[in-house]
Amino acid sequence: MTKYILKRILRSLVTVVIVFFVVFMLLRFMPLNGYFPDEMVKEADEATRMAYLRNLGLLDHPLVQLGRFVKNLFHGDLGRSITVYPKVPISTLLVEKIPVTAFLGFWSMLLGIVAGLSMGLMMVRFRSRFGDTLGNGYIMIVRAVPSLLYLFFIQIQVSKWFNLPLVYYDDKPLSWILPIVSLALSSIAWYALWLRRFMVDEENQDYVKFATVKGLSKKQVLKKHVFRNAIIPLSAYLPSDLLNIISGSLVIETLYAIPGTGGLLTTAIKNQDNNLVQILVLMYAVVSILGVFLGDLLLAFVDPRIKLTDD
Repeated sequence: MTKYILKRILRSLVTVVIVFFVVFMLLRFMPLNGYFPDEMVKEADEATRMAYLRNLGLLDHPLVQLGRFVKNLFHGDLGRSITVYPKVPISTLLVEKIPVTAFLGFWSMLLGIVAGLSMGLMMVRFRSRFGDTLGNGYIMIVRAVPSLLYLFFIQIQVSKWFNLPLVYYDDKPLSWILPIVSLALSSIAWYALWLRRFMVDEENQDYVKFATVKGLSKKQVLKKHVFRNAIIPLSAYLPSDLLNIISGSLVIETLYAIPGTGGLLTTAIKNQDNNLVQILVLMYAVVSILGVFLGDLLLAFVDPRIKLTDD
């Protein structure tokens, strides 16, 4: 088991390095016009602009820039924002914005798990009846309709129906509801869909038929036998759910003006703030790969039949 974990950690580190190297190099091939302040674009001559870029180290060879960045990174220096928050340390920005994204991500993931499993149980218990039809209708809408359509609908119409704020405020808990719900919608659909599928498959197993013959009610069989076995493969989805939450935060935080890392990344890309983009991409890559690694360990923990070996 220890050998397997060490190999997985090594593979994860290699993946992070590859992702970051590719992103770092691609950013260096983009036009440099976005680095100039507005006053420099209007008034400065070409020589002044080149001196400005040289002072930032942007005219050095990309590999030289990469080496300098890695060296600073190991010394705890994440660099400074160039265009979004000029000269502000990136570490300061992350300290302010990571808690916001983490808070919304945690509650949306928890909502997705609880509501999704509850919906899946309802669909199984009322299979081929109204509850099942209602759940399948929700899943079809979330999976088939472009997300921006129903996200805009939720922001504009649902906020009117329930008198909820259109944007996020740190000091107004009511303004947290729509972003959290919007971020959890796809997770709810996925958990409900696959829990129903796994439980329907389990219902056809011999041990379930035997439990029914023994006189257990359908509710008891679903709760004590079918649900326990169906929940095991769902645990493998947790890393994918984390990735969905991360990618969804890029849209949701922009939509609701949430001061988190998702909105910060989209703003940094628009403003060509390479220093900020590369740090945020590195952070998201580490979180995503760590989530996949922990998902493997969780699956082995909940299912004793799985052994973390290479045999």
